[in-house]
Amino acid sequence: MTQPIKLSGKDLFNGRQLLGPDKVLILDKSGRVADIVDKNEAGGDIQELDGILSPGFVNTHCHLELSHMKGMIPEKTGLPAFLTAVMTRRGAPSPDTDAQLAAAETAMWEQGISAVGDICNGTATLPQKQQGRLYYHSFIECMGFIDAAAGQRFEQSLAVYRQFQETISPQHRCSLAPHAPYSVSATLFGLLAGLENNTPLTIHNQESEAENILYRQKTGPFLEFYEHFGMDISGFSAGHASSLQACLPYLSGSPLLLVHNTFSAEADMLAAQERALPVYWCLCPLANLYIEDRLPDIDLLRRTGCTVALGTDSLASNHQLSIWAEIQAIRERYPEIPLAELLQWATFNGAQALGIGDRYGSFEQGMQPGVVVIGEAGVTRVV
Repeated sequence: MTQPIKLSGKDLFNGRQLLGPDKVLILDKSGRVADIVDKNEAGGDIQELDGILSPGFVNTHCHLELSHMKGMIPEKTGLPAFLTAVMTRRGAPSPDTDAQLAAAETAMWEQGISAVGDICNGTATLPQKQQGRLYYHSFIECMGFIDAAAGQRFEQSLAVYRQFQETISPQHRCSLAPHAPYSVSATLFGLLAGLENNTPLTIHNQESEAENILYRQKTGPFLEFYEHFGMDISGFSAGHASSLQACLPYLSGSPLLLVHNTFSAEADMLAAQERALPVYWCLCPLANLYIEDRLPDIDLLRRTGCTVALGTDSLASNHQLSIWAEIQAIRERYPEIPLAELLQWATFNGAQALGIGDRYGSFEQGMQPGVVVIGEAGVTRVV
């Protein structure tokens, strides 16, 4: 009979709290959690690790398919200029695309990430995901701001979605998702809202103040963005309190993951909290600094009781794909936030947001979230 794996460290984080240094995590040979016991009850053969033991991290927002764009887009240009650069340059041929995808995934694995919510506009990431090392929920992105083209755009996204559905497995799920308020028309929002069992939902939310200005006044930098791409938005009407509050009615049928939230106000948070189904607020601080040179109001998110998760965004907007680096960025600017709270954002909350809390995000008995050790030198994967 194979002996269980017994792990102990300077502390043990179970997904929601730090349990102290006198606890031992016991796993079976497959890495499934068998128990957490006091050290004096664990017997021999305990592996003593130099750091805090934690469940594997959950990266709730990534764009793996943009891995070939690392270093291509200038920093701190603001979102409309960043989007223009991505849309103009993302299709540039790269002979090493597959290798770059594999390297990005390997980096996430080595940085202790076990599960990923990944944004997809095509099928480039499918071969990598079929290898099964990380869990992926692929959000097939749907966009199109012109009402007349909504049907065509919807069918294009459905075609990609069906290809992803063919690869559904215990290590891979998918759903259709609207890209952002500034890129999805009311008609397209309505088509997406009519889908059954399309869960969870995610949307890029209030990443730039330009998005709110567009919805309030139909002015601002996004008008130049639409003009650059020859888009006629004469059918769009403003006069809303904010972009999020305008779009929330279309997003009521599923748990919702709001991503970035850099310019979300208290009224937006309270409006979202009134939904019948859960809402999660994903922060990608290093990408926010890369693009807008600003972080969300994290104090306000905490005061209003928002459930926070963490993401990395893409290598087009970040220098690495590391949840621990995102935590470090928050700790540098918000040192008063307890480490246990930040680790819960990175584990338990992220798993709940992706609907995978039955396996990932905590050390509950029978779960298989992966194990990382957080030491002075950073994060090391153990299982």
